Amino acid sequence: MNSETTTFATIDLPIEGMHCAACATRIERQLNQLPGVNSAVNLANERAYIHYDSARTTVASLLHAIGAAGFTVPQQTLNLAISGMSCASCAARIEAALNKLPNVTAAVNLASERATIHYTPGQTTPAELMEVVRRTGYSARESTADTRAAEKERKAAAYRAELRRFGIAVVLTLPFVIEMIAMFSGSGHRELLPRGLQLALATPIQFWIGWRFYTGAYHALRGGAGNMDVLVALGTSMAWLFSAVVTILNLHHLHVYFEASASVITLVLMGKLLEARAKAKTSAAIEALIRLQPQTARVLRDGELVEVPVEELTPGDRFVVRPGESVPVDGEVVQGESSINESMLTGESLPVAKRVRDKVFAATVNGEGLIHCRATGVGSHTLLAGIIRMVEQAQGSKAPVQRLADRISAIFVPIVTGIALLTLLAWWGVGGNFTEALVNAVAVLVIACPCALGLATPTAIMVGTGRGASAGILVKNAEALELAKGVAILAVDKTGTLTMGKPEVTDIIPANDSSADDFLALAAALEQGTTHPLAEAIVSRAREGNLRLPQPTDLRAIPGKGLTAKLDGNRFTLGSPAFLAEEGVRIPDVLLAPIVAAGKSVVGLARGTDLLGLIGIADPLRPTSRDAVARLAQMGIEVVMLTGDNRATAAAIAAQAGIAHFEAEILPQDKAAALTRLKAGGKRVGMVGDGINDAPALAAADVSFAIGGGSDVALEAADVTLMRNDLLSIVDAIALSRATLAKIRQNLFFAFVYNVLGIPLAAFGLLSPVIAGAAMAMSSVSVVSNSLLLRRWRPR
Repeated sequence: MNSETTTFATIDLPIEGMHCAACATRIERQLNQLPGVNSAVNLANERAYIHYDSARTTVASLLHAIGAAGFTVPQQTLNLAISGMSCASCAARIEAALNKLPNVTAAVNLASERATIHYTPGQTTPAELMEVVRRTGYSARESTADTRAAEKERKAAAYRAELRRFGIAVVLTLPFVIEMIAMFSGSGHRELLPRGLQLALATPIQFWIGWRFYTGAYHALRGGAGNMDVLVALGTSMAWLFSAVVTILNLHHLHVYFEASASVITLVLMGKLLEARAKAKTSAAIEALIRLQPQTARVLRDGELVEVPVEELTPGDRFVVRPGESVPVDGEVVQGESSINESMLTGESLPVAKRVRDKVFAATVNGEGLIHCRATGVGSHTLLAGIIRMVEQAQGSKAPVQRLADRISAIFVPIVTGIALLTLLAWWGVGGNFTEALVNAVAVLVIACPCALGLATPTAIMVGTGRGASAGILVKNAEALELAKGVAILAVDKTGTLTMGKPEVTDIIPANDSSADDFLALAAALEQGTTHPLAEAIVSRAREGNLRLPQPTDLRAIPGKGLTAKLDGNRFTLGSPAFLAEEGVRIPDVLLAPIVAAGKSVVGLARGTDLLGLIGIADPLRPTSRDAVARLAQMGIEVVMLTGDNRATAAAIAAQAGIAHFEAEILPQDKAAALTRLKAGGKRVGMVGDGINDAPALAAADVSFAIGGGSDVALEAADVTLMRNDLLSIVDAIALSRATLAKIRQNLFFAFVYNVLGIPLAAFGLLSPVIAGAAMAMSSVSVVSNSLLLRRWRPR
């Protein structure tokens, strides 16, 4: 009996353009016409959830069906693992080929051997993108969290194979090395080895060990460009072919250069192996994050504690974390108390106390208590998964400083080939000695190294962003890391950034004969429907006193000012002193001044135009804020505080923090305009906020920092997300940016100087091909090794 095997998969796609239930129905109908497809389109979150038989229907067909229904799917991101790249020219060629496709933006990272591609579904498909890479001469596989282990194993197997070939190359090259040592020692023996034996030793090195250079050169030339493989294959082939002809024709009066071709291939292969080892270390941070992910969880099922794979957890599941165990997924404590070590995510060494309703995060380590939690984020929706995605995104992006190296890499090989040809003709034409001209031309070809140029920036970016992630500094992309270095003015939101972000009611001052409890209950009744931190402080204080809160009507909130509402037929106004003044309420200075002078926020309440009282709310300054401001000043960065508080309160807080310049009474929607004013002076302006209420201002800044404290929104809101709720993290982020950019500039300097000096020396006959090959092999290793020094960087 025959059975048909079906492979079902599930995919959810964002849909743009839906505005009614009929739209969702039309998309569903179009999708469900495909074989083996069952879809549900959710209008509320604008997504299509599709269950399909992948053996009968492709993702491309699904995307086409959505397009046929008249709707669009926003750009998607495809990550590819690419093998076969040997230098920056390879990466530039793949990038150029991909970017020729409609609505495709690609960035190829030589150091990580990955391509990050943004494309519009329906206009191209992942299969087409991979085919473009293959036509360019390289192999490509989709890279996901599921394929990461297989990718690592493939690289390890390839490394082991290269290591074996290198060992054989060393054995075959060793006789030539002995001969060269004898020659340089002045023994007078030009050739210790018979030429027939030299041919026998050099030929397998040239055409077996060195075959990778021929295949790489073929693919590069077929794609219409050159790369390092072209230079090595051309240079060593010239030396081997000339020597082979001399040997076969018994032209004893001419020298042979088998030692040059064999030594260059062996040395270049050694350099590639060292480079591969060093590049593997640049991704150590991301590997460490991946290893943090727990594999199992203890879940309550039918009243029993069962250990299950973490992939089986769904939101809402109850799980238990025993002392010393890792938290399996993101969740919320529902029972028990403990302290949890979150240093692997935030860089903060002190454990964080957790009690009922507190959040816990996957991969953090429980302390001494037993806690029961409810899962809120599983799989790719945990904070750890978000951090891994963000680090990978940053490591795959390009910094603006790399553009010069990319432009040079694109024309590097043709220029070097031209210089080698001129060297050959000049030495042959002037000196009449073809063999000497040939040797110098070969030296020019093998010393030129586009690899160092291609590795200078991405290796430093990979190490820098990885080091930042381990310190709780998450950089969205390489451009943000570069921009952070040049910040001259840093705009800082007051609440939650300079201050603790946990306001507490400190003063309750009724203006009439009513009691403090009655006045507080009335204010809390008006505030109970809002989420502003000051409102939450008032409501929390009222609930602590078990006060009864009446229900107002016609409540209208005015962002950044306050609110109005009706209660028992009366119109009430609650908000800042400035707002009350606009509404015709007079506030006696004798009541207001003492609260403002203490640096507290003031909330006033009025019935009609009659003041009922004032509430003073203190949001204490973070213990490290003043130190952070002082350190930023030492770094040449001016700190400007932005706040919606009145000028007197703002002045008091600014004085406590050591800030000379501030802007007060700024509404949330006006912070972006304040950033524009600061940028008018031509200086680079950064913005620090909580990543939620400051989105317009963060977008207006040249570079934005969000003190997230584990917020998913914060991960998306800013260029740099700081996991520690501490302004000193800003100091560390900017210091990391400066350290990384310093490494990039050092690397580019080494790469440029190496080629600028090395090529002329070879052209003038001052370097032998063997020395040139050794120098070329070590140039890339030196650049990667220099980048690895960033691992020594530590937060202050």
